[in-house]
Amino acid sequence: MTAPIRRPQRKLTQADLEAVWDTKLLNLHGALILGLVDPVPNPSPMSEAEGAWVREHVWPEFLREVDRRYPFGFWRWSACERGTCWNCLSGRCDWCVHRQQGGPHVDDTTDWVHNQHGRAVARLIPRPGGEPCVWWCRCPCPKAGPFPTPPAPAGQEAAQEPPQPRAAPPAARRAPQTHPTLFDPEAIPQ
Repeated sequence: MTAPIRRPQRKLTQADLEAVWDTKLLNLHGALILGLVDPVPNPSPMSEAEGAWVREHVWPEFLREVDRRYPFGFWRWSACERGTCWNCLSGRCDWCVHRQQGGPHVDDTTDWVHNQHGRAVARLIPRPGGEPCVWWCRCPCPKAGPFPTPPAPAGQEAAQEPPQPRAAPPAARRAPQTHPTLFDPEAIPQ
């Protein structure tokens, strides 16, 4: 795979943003790293209401517990449904995750079937043909070629000279060469 497969970037609504802002910080960091802040679902034979019913009535509690901690869920997204990387979301496309990696994140297409206690009991291969599930950051920034120049800080000119070092203070104002002692060395028993 030499070129990224461009998929649409999700535009978060105000309600989506509020769901993201209400996420606990540790889970928000996880969602940012995994590209789960703005996931884009693949076409599904199930409606969102049917999926919610399955999550509520069929999924065991340990899956629901983890899934509720993320703004748009955790277990319901495959790698190819992930959204924009955290660097591009913050406007730092020069640090795009897939530019740094030199390519997309390729999933091994393996998942696990869990029992009611949360133990893995069987290996599930959702794509038996071996096609990988690939995550490319959805930002339209270039993923190959020369690095783009990082944005200049606001209000700062690009050709500004570095500040000159300041001269040392006059000798009369310098601190004394001796340091105060924290204890009396004469009082220490030998």
